[in-house]
Amino acid sequence: MPGVPNMSGMMKQIQKMQEKMAQVQEGLEAKTVTGEAGGGMVKITANGKQRLIKIQIDPEVINPNDAEMLEDLLLAAANKALEESNRMAQEELSKVTSGMIPNIPGLTLPGL
Repeated sequence: MPGVPNMSGMMKQIQKMQEKMAQVQEGLEAKTVTGEAGGGMVKITANGKQRLIKIQIDPEVINPNDAEMLEDLLLAAANKALEESNRMAQEELSKVTSGMIPNIPGLTLPGL
């Protein structure tokens, strides 16, 4: 049919992209980032799937009389780790979709 794009070729391209995205998403579980707060006194590590996997607290910051400070440091470090994890995941997935999906501001890919 004239004027109809090569659907078979397009479907193959989409299938390849889906396979690559699945591979990238699997790999994201092994990649990690760390968010720090309090000059490194609290460190939280997250993987590329936005899962917190490790918390490190310097004993100096543990003060039973000031639990609120430790709570604030934990929240700050966790938020930094999750933000960095999300950025990393978006970068990895955009390598797969580059040129195939239009760059639409605010569009996030499924599974993130």
